[in-house]
Amino acid sequence: MQTSGRNRWLALMVLCLGTLMIVLDTTIVNVALPSIRVDLGFSATTLAWVVNAYLLTFGGFLLLGGRLGDLYGNRRLFVAGITLFTVASLCCGLAGSQGLLVTARAVQGVGAAIVSAVGLSLMMSLFTEPVERAKAMGLFGFVASGGGSIGVLLGGILTSALNWHWIFLVNVPIGVAVVTLAIRLLPGQHRTAARVRLDIAGAVTATASLMLAVYAIVNGNQGGSGQTLGGLGAAIALLATFIVIESRVRHPLVPLELFRRRNLATANVIGVLWAAAMFAWFFLSAQYLQLVLGYSALQVGLAFLPANLIMGTMSVGASARLVIRFGIRTPLAVGLGLAAIGLLLVSRAPVGGSFVADVLPAMVLLGFGAGIAFNPVLLAAMSDVASEQSGLASGVVNTAFMMGGALGLAVLVSLAAARTASLHAVTSPLSALVGGYHVAFLAGAACAAGAAAIGAGLLRFHSSAAIDAEHVDREREAA
Repeated sequence: MQTSGRNRWLALMVLCLGTLMIVLDTTIVNVALPSIRVDLGFSATTLAWVVNAYLLTFGGFLLLGGRLGDLYGNRRLFVAGITLFTVASLCCGLAGSQGLLVTARAVQGVGAAIVSAVGLSLMMSLFTEPVERAKAMGLFGFVASGGGSIGVLLGGILTSALNWHWIFLVNVPIGVAVVTLAIRLLPGQHRTAARVRLDIAGAVTATASLMLAVYAIVNGNQGGSGQTLGGLGAAIALLATFIVIESRVRHPLVPLELFRRRNLATANVIGVLWAAAMFAWFFLSAQYLQLVLGYSALQVGLAFLPANLIMGTMSVGASARLVIRFGIRTPLAVGLGLAAIGLLLVSRAPVGGSFVADVLPAMVLLGFGAGIAFNPVLLAAMSDVASEQSGLASGVVNTAFMMGGALGLAVLVSLAAARTASLHAVTSPLSALVGGYHVAFLAGAACAAGAAAIGAGLLRFHSSAAIDAEHVDREREAA
């Protein structure tokens, strides 16, 4: 079944709504954590697992979700993922015990991984004409990149007006609507899964490696550096085992030749560095606003709105036109360069700073930068692969963003903490805290600048999409 005409844009709205549910859930819960702790009796240590359980399965199942979409149909997996996520959200909202909430959060992560892995592939299959694909990618990219900070605002509103249960229960009617509309509007795909065996050994080792790596990273503050390094070492050993399996099995989970494709490989490196920079901006900026400027959680969400509005405007408008006009390399490098400058600006925010003078200019630049760059990096990753591997490529690039963000945030927060500790003896506690933020922001700026340089130097100037788009432009001019 093919989706055509106006229904394609309705189908895109369904994909965006499903993706927004997933992206929101990564941050919406953070605002409600104090209420959850009091209500269910969590300790400071165990409370972290309300977040970590979700991240653990989300990061671990991205590759497997993408591959299952290629084998059994992306629409089928999208519907299954949304259904699983919705049922788990209901269980979270009704949870009256710590065990049920943490378990349901882990199941939410599995559903989220499946939806994230196949959503981008479905979008690419809906829009094959380059100009429309660029526009669709703009809207999809805005939802994927800007939804996290919207979650902070929505979490504050729901928790304050109702209670923490509603940050999960609100997903239920939305999830039911998404499943119903997805069945009607998304294109079905005929797969030959019966002839291709799933690489069970590869799936187990890849999923275990990713989950162990995420566990080591997110549990680093509680477990200490020794446990973190041990976990990462074990994850690397499992990754090596996975690579050996993939080089020998007849139908690999992830064909290793996929990484010989220049744009895909480069986009994954860019994704790791950029996610580290963006996670640092979001997390550390929120910390600065709360701990230094004294903002409430709701005020922090509102403070991020200007960047989100700019990001959305650029993603759905200017970014698409820039990709159509210049291809993927130039907009990517320019966008990441603006993000690096924004992080440099916020690295100068003082103890007695103000939002308008010291934070807003950086957020404006970061909004422009993210809005311009997000679409090209996704197009670069997806333009090099055939349609039967699009789900896997989507899973790979999502994994790069996820792991880059988690690892980058852990490293940059550790840098900030080390710098703060070194300054305690010579300055006030608040000045020491801000000094730590400065170092982390500078490191984030270096990550963004490095990603810009890699994109400018290694990406092919013309992706297949850009070439086709230029051909369309020439035909229009001739007409």
